[in-house]
Amino acid sequence: MNNILEVIGLRKEFGGITALAGINFKVNSHQIKAIIGPNGAGKTTLFNIICGLYHPTSGIIKFKNSKINGLKPYLIAKKGICRTFQNIQIFENMSVLENVMIGRHCRTKSELLPAMIKLRRTRYEEREARIFSQEMLAFVGLKNKALKSTSDLNIREQRLLEFARALATEPELLLLDEPASGLNIQETEAIAELICRIRDKGITILLVEHDMSVVMEISDEIIVLNSGKVLAQGPPQKIQNNEAVIAAYLGEG
Repeated sequence: MNNILEVIGLRKEFGGITALAGINFKVNSHQIKAIIGPNGAGKTTLFNIICGLYHPTSGIIKFKNSKINGLKPYLIAKKGICRTFQNIQIFENMSVLENVMIGRHCRTKSELLPAMIKLRRTRYEEREARIFSQEMLAFVGLKNKALKSTSDLNIREQRLLEFARALATEPELLLLDEPASGLNIQETEAIAELICRIRDKGITILLVEHDMSVVMEISDEIIVLNSGKVLAQGPPQKIQNNEAVIAAYLGEG
């Protein structure tokens, strides 16, 4: 199986604080790989570096064998990496459909001037973006909410909207930051099923999640972070039986 993402000796320091201490791992194409660990383990910092929001102190990130650390976030998105956030981030002054169409922007070629004068290519791209965004809304189960205001959505629907907007970028690698946060048991199960359907579309998933039932159910492999270091990694059963992980995170029971 080919590696789609490789992290080599990644280190991140904030002043005198080390958030990531030289971590190494690979993500294979078309798999779901989960990252677990307590608050402060470095999970969100890792996501922010992969997406270009932070620059690493040292180390290399390769996406499809090409180095990406140092690139602007929009260039990384164009290459095929997108993410969702633990704290839901949507545009409240736009409709549900318009929010998803924003995600489609990285796949359009028209610049500001052509857009202002509505050239033929611009009109075509706008129509294509609308159709593709509607398809993504249907995929996540929000087809009937397209013209609604985002203020009309509950937390579950807002989560689904973030999924649809991320999928509108046509990612090859999707980073999910706490996708089950704030959801009840039934909603969490539905999100887990959606993540598997996304994987089945050929999209690789890198997942940060505290709900261990979700992690153990859907992950192909798990990385355990502790104080910015990799404590363990491997398939779910191996992680469940790792004494250091049991003691530190999962509990003796």
